[in-house]
Amino acid sequence: MRIRLVSIGTRPPRWVQEGYAEYARRLPRECPLELVEVAPEKGSSARKTREGRRLLERVGRGDLVIALDPGGTLWSTEQLARRLARWMQEGRTLSLLIGGADGLACECVERAAVHWSLSPLTFPHMLVRILVAEQLYRACSWIRNHPYHRP
Repeated sequence: MRIRLVSIGTRPPRWVQEGYAEYARRLPRECPLELVEVAPEKGSSARKTREGRRLLERVGRGDLVIALDPGGTLWSTEQLARRLARWMQEGRTLSLLIGGADGLACECVERAAVHWSLSPLTFPHMLVRILVAEQLYRACSWIRNHPYHRP
C-alpha cells in the first residue's frame, strides 16, 4: 500500500518540513508516505476551484481518495487504525487531499470516497501535514502493538 498526501503549498516553513519528515520516516516500509505538493494559485477569483483541479490531477485513477474535510467524520486512533489495516489488506493507494487557505474545492470533496475531519478546530493547512503524518504513524503503531500508541 502507498499513501500519498496531496497538499496545496510548496514552501512550508522549516519546522513543518522537519515535523512531517520525522513522522513520514517512522512509518513502516509497507506503508510509505509520499508528499505531493501543489503550488497555490494566485488571485482570489476561482482560486479554490483551480487548486482543486490541480489536486485531483495528482490522484491516480484507482486511488482511494480521502478528503481532509472539516465536515468529515471524526475518528479515534483505534478507528483510524482499523480502517488503515483494512486498506493495507486491500493494497490500494490512498490519496489524502489537503486544501489550501480556502479549503478544498467541491470537486475534491465529491471525488473523495472518505471524508476525515481531524478536529472541529481550524488548523493551518501546513500544520495538517504534520498532524496527518503523526496520526498515520500512531495508527500503524497501534496495528503493530508498538508502545508509541497508548490509550
